[in-house]
Amino acid sequence: MSGRRVPIRHSLVTRLLVTSVLIAIAAIAATAWLATRTATRAISQEQGRSLAENTSVYDLLVDYAAGHPDWSGVRPVLERRAAELDRRITLTTEDRTVIVDTMPGPSLRTARPAAVVDPLNLDLGLTGGTDRIDRRAVGPFRLTPADRVGLRERAEKQLACLRQSGFDARIEEQPNGRPEVVLATPGLGVAAGACGPDPLATATRSEAKTLRSLGRLAARCLDLDEKRHQLEVLPDFSAYVVAVVDGERSQRPIPQEALGTEVRTTGPARLDGCVEKSRRTLLQPYVAPAVLLFITAPDSGTDQTTFTLSGENTARVVAVTGAVLVATIVVTVLVGRRLVRPLRVLTEAVDGQRPAPVTAPDEIGRLARALNDSIQRRDRAEAQRRAMVSDVAHELRTPLTNIRSWLEAAQDDLAPTDAQLLGLLHEEAVLLQHIIDDLADLAAADAGTLRIHPEPTYVGDVLTQVVESHRGTAQAAGVELSTRIDDDPVLPVDAVRLRQIVGNLVSNAIRHTPPGGSVTVAARDTTITVRDTGVGIAPENLPKIFERFWRADGSRNRATGGSGLGLAITQHLVSAHGGTLTVQSVLGEGSVFTVRLPAEVASSPG
Repeated sequence: MSGRRVPIRHSLVTRLLVTSVLIAIAAIAATAWLATRTATRAISQEQGRSLAENTSVYDLLVDYAAGHPDWSGVRPVLERRAAELDRRITLTTEDRTVIVDTMPGPSLRTARPAAVVDPLNLDLGLTGGTDRIDRRAVGPFRLTPADRVGLRERAEKQLACLRQSGFDARIEEQPNGRPEVVLATPGLGVAAGACGPDPLATATRSEAKTLRSLGRLAARCLDLDEKRHQLEVLPDFSAYVVAVVDGERSQRPIPQEALGTEVRTTGPARLDGCVEKSRRTLLQPYVAPAVLLFITAPDSGTDQTTFTLSGENTARVVAVTGAVLVATIVVTVLVGRRLVRPLRVLTEAVDGQRPAPVTAPDEIGRLARALNDSIQRRDRAEAQRRAMVSDVAHELRTPLTNIRSWLEAAQDDLAPTDAQLLGLLHEEAVLLQHIIDDLADLAAADAGTLRIHPEPTYVGDVLTQVVESHRGTAQAAGVELSTRIDDDPVLPVDAVRLRQIVGNLVSNAIRHTPPGGSVTVAARDTTITVRDTGVGIAPENLPKIFERFWRADGSRNRATGGSGLGLAITQHLVSAHGGTLTVQSVLGEGSVFTVRLPAEVASSPG
């Protein structure tokens, strides 16, 4: 067999080659996809640069719109920026009426705008912030020069206090002219408490009037009853509801649970939304109206980036992918030959009936160990088969030899043909039949045809029958035989097979219990035990007692042991019921065999 070559279509190398080619094709496809993704990334980067340009133009126009009520003066600003970017920049109304166009070009009637410029509704995708209203749109919230001077003095005092406390800070001026003290180290805002309350948190006289107007507008948006509640808006545009008692506002915010239902149901999102909406209403007259922004190429009028693959690049891609394919095939052949070599060694070892060498802890090594285990199991099975044939021959030879000897003695008139001879012959025939029945049961168990017919059975009746049938044997051996049954359990078992199970255990216990000892058969729930005070079993022999033809007495004398099949058959019968058979024994004190049966009907094997 080892000399025959494997057909090429079944060769492991062929299969590995086909697999590798498929993998290579997949790799090439993945490479192509990667190249496409790379090109797409390059395009995205180009588009990112374009987006950065668009963002700069957008920010420029938002800055202009935040400080002007219309777009009449924006042309010079746009023309300078368009010249820097070499782009055509166009502003139109929402109905596509052109307001400003830095150069002539194709119609933009159906073009997609780069953005909608509205300082009161910012494009967060371009700004990257969270505030919809541009901070540079201040309108009526701009401070007067006098207020700026007063707040600047407060800010400088707070800055000096913080620096004396060891904190690094600076003053930043907001678009509306309000100064703000900013700590250089993030997360140390609580340090401001070291200098007392924030002196900049209070609104100035000019701010207070505008903030009250804002609060009234937001309160109407929230449907607040102005006689019961008012909306307090702070200079940073945060707001909260205060209660009005006898026409006077409380000095601090009232907890939400203390307010009316119409206020408690006003969540922070709705409150902020109403404040933002009211800010738009106040700022609307001071900012330019919303317009559409178009940033296009001067000639084509398009903002799309195109990408083409040159012939040289195409040839390079083809060459690289072909080289990858050839390299994959060569490597696959070399690796396949290396993998096949130990498999051939394993095949030769199996054909030669010798152990396979284990060369590595990989799949081949695992296969070698599995083959070695299989060979060892086969050798053990063959040895057991030979031993069983020998044991069967020995068990059958003894009664047949006795029968032949007594019959020949009778023929030669050396022994009288009387009742005693017939009794001896009958005893040997019964023993021979018993061995044959045991062998038949074992054969059925091995073939999976050992069937049982379970039905509800009073276990106590079966155990009583077994004990009574063995009463004479026990008395002859000087052994006390008794039963102990609790609650008379009823189990779904085959009564005939159960008698055989318990009978084998009882006869085995009587046989190994010396005169004066006792054997007790007990039943409780689903457990049956046979306990004896016999010679016991040595610990090293416990794993062997359920083996066929095994006897504790190495001389194989039936005076100390039966055929050696009883416990093996008993174990098969218990397993056929879906139960378990275990044994505990102490040498010189006795043994306990325990049968545990299921409470429900077990499926019959075969």
